Amino acid sequence: MNKPPRKPLALTIFFPCHNEEENVERVTRQAVEVGRQVADDLEVIIVNDGSKDRTGEIADRLAEEIPEVRAVHNNPNRGYGGALQSGFRAATKDWIFYTDGDGQFDIGELPEILPMLEEYDVVSCYRMDRKDPWMRKLNAKAWGTLVNLLFGINLRDIDGAFKIYPKPFIDAIELHSEGALIDTEMLAKARRHNLSIGQRGVHHYPRVAGQQSGANLKVILRAFRELFKLRGRIKNG
Repeated sequence: MNKPPRKPLALTIFFPCHNEEENVERVTRQAVEVGRQVADDLEVIIVNDGSKDRTGEIADRLAEEIPEVRAVHNNPNRGYGGALQSGFRAATKDWIFYTDGDGQFDIGELPEILPMLEEYDVVSCYRMDRKDPWMRKLNAKAWGTLVNLLFGINLRDIDGAFKIYPKPFIDAIELHSEGALIDTEMLAKARRHNLSIGQRGVHHYPRVAGQQSGANLKVILRAFRELFKLRGRIKNG
């Protein structure tokens, strides 16, 4: 029996980069390679979030060399949530996939999760065998438990940066979180809009270049300050 024809896929792939000069080209070229395999209409957006190194310069060069690539620059740095906001607002395609620009995820796993869009409105992947220091993993576990309790999201990995959202949902919501709370805000609002959320495990790899900022005390404190403000906004509609 012949399979029904595949629906055309218009896809945005984007990733935030802050001081990722050693990673940005590799991640971008993989995104383009994989995106061309799965999408009929593709754009790849590099969000340079106020980098102090050559990330912005490399992003602009890649945008000149590769037709599908665009560079968006935040100046000054807006933080992780602000960088994701810039990526979502710059995206123009029907489906928006984002990951991190540090190369700890394999964009090559994207084709395996795309079929889930036939069943779910949103796909939120969780990290299998997370390759982070034990303290970072412990903090993430505690944070995820708290967030699931406060917002009823009930997902394994709230902050896993391997997610797909439909553009109409992005266009319909207003995002406030400038820091690490952005994933919580988006998933809570997806639940509020009665969107179905599918989960799947993806591999996670050690960072081979650059430095992590998510475990920074300033970042953590900012997330907690935003957490209860968000709860009030969600509760009040």
